[in-house]
Amino acid sequence: MTPPTSIHRHPARLQRWLPFLGWLPQQTPRSLRDDAVAGLTGAVLVVPQGVAYALLAGLPPEYGLYAAIVPTILAALFGSSRYMISGPTAALSIALFATLQPFAEAGSGEFIVLVLTLTFLAGVFQLLLGLARLGVLVDLVSHSVVTGFTAGAALIIATSQLPYALGLAPLGSSGFIATWPQLLERLDSIRPDSVLLAGFTLAACLAFRHWLPRWPGMLLALLAASLLAAWLDPAHAEILRIAAIPTGLPPLSIPDLSLETLRLLTPGAIALGLLGLVEAAAIARALAARTGQRLDSNQEFIGQGLSNIGGAFFSGYVSSGSFTRSGLNASAGACSPLAAILSALFLVPIMLLAAPLLHHVPMSAMAGLLLLVAARLIDWHSIHEALTTSRSEMAVLLVTFISTLLLALEFAIYFGVLASLALYLRRTTRPPVVKDTLSQAPQAIQQAVEAPSCDVVRIDGSLFFGACESITRRLDKYDRPNLVVLAAGINFIDLSGIHLLQRQAHRCHARGGKLYLAWIKPDVLARLQRGGLVDNDHHDDKPLALAIRNTRGGS
Repeated sequence: MTPPTSIHRHPARLQRWLPFLGWLPQQTPRSLRDDAVAGLTGAVLVVPQGVAYALLAGLPPEYGLYAAIVPTILAALFGSSRYMISGPTAALSIALFATLQPFAEAGSGEFIVLVLTLTFLAGVFQLLLGLARLGVLVDLVSHSVVTGFTAGAALIIATSQLPYALGLAPLGSSGFIATWPQLLERLDSIRPDSVLLAGFTLAACLAFRHWLPRWPGMLLALLAASLLAAWLDPAHAEILRIAAIPTGLPPLSIPDLSLETLRLLTPGAIALGLLGLVEAAAIARALAARTGQRLDSNQEFIGQGLSNIGGAFFSGYVSSGSFTRSGLNASAGACSPLAAILSALFLVPIMLLAAPLLHHVPMSAMAGLLLLVAARLIDWHSIHEALTTSRSEMAVLLVTFISTLLLALEFAIYFGVLASLALYLRRTTRPPVVKDTLSQAPQAIQQAVEAPSCDVVRIDGSLFFGACESITRRLDKYDRPNLVVLAAGINFIDLSGIHLLQRQAHRCHARGGKLYLAWIKPDVLARLQRGGLVDNDHHDDKPLALAIRNTRGGS
């Protein structure tokens, strides 16, 4: 008979490799309806996005839609985020084009084969990182980094949609800074009908959310805006609509795995794989922070890797989490990753049957919808919290926010992480060294100190190589014969810290006194004993005070 423990162990082990077994059985009729509405909304949104991103990548427009089917399904099945939707993104599309432009002409058959191969290699790299359990790397992205990145990305999304909301022709530049001068130059070309459609869609979405929250407000708002646009411009001559797209299912494809191609593309694949993981991890964490979901970063890496590997065999190019579609997915009421799967499945009949109908949806209405999504992405509470409670967190948030506006999204994450690490290192390399008085120390410590003429300081930080110089400068200010260091806050000491204590003990001895350590933690005491600074026969787990031997080492 099988032991009961093994009965429970095997499903857990199976769920680790097939994470969709954890959420798929929990579906209810209501959650299924909510996921279907969110999925249909996302399927409509990805049509203009996918076409635009494919052109950015130097590919035929239909490849942007292909990248939103199989990769999206695989990332939802094997990832860990409940709300993130993967697919083509602007950052990766631009990076892909820049990587492959020197090797083949954009849009050519050779270029497409290189794209598929690069996508496959990037997926393999991401999968290996996930299997190696290196998802801990995303822990370097702090909450302030995510908040600043989210706010900056939301502002970029809103700026990119303003030309459509105002009825202007698409601008030549998509950069945040470069967009505003072009907008200001074209203010006299603003079309009132487009502004009306954008405002109508936004107001309709807000009205549905306030009075009819269970209704598919976003879809109904787009439908109503399309009818209004048909009344204002029945000939489709004045108001810009979603462009017509080619029809057809994603064809099967085979990457070129020859040694020469692998050698040529591996460096670029590693770079694109890392960029995709940073983008996906930041988006997943931003959504998790808003919903309280706990993420499995390793599983997210595996999901992204499998999505790109599978996409390479179904004409998809390198994909990652989409900030716009993920934000829309959460705002539209998605309950589980099933919404992402349904968005990919809904895209198939849209490509086959409903492509002509999409041509009736005005771009200004879509822009109004995305302006609302961008506004909801900004976490005003976290921004206020960071700005009012911590200067360091405020600095990290502002660095990330400004970098997001001025640089590519993935580099903004790098700058935010570097700012977080710099502030963390600044704090750990400059631990507080607080002067105390012997009268304020516990009576037991006063009795343990042999001479009353002494300085008492408290070190609240580890004695490691990075902090020794700062601590030494502050300890050198005390010139009494005896020095008592309250060591309860010292959790770790390395060889450089041992050398520091040896030098301080020698200075005290030269003045006719001693160096004492009080309240030493067991791990620190053991290292001091191995270093020969205290007696090895001291067995008290928490000694009150020990005199440090005067040795000549470490000078």
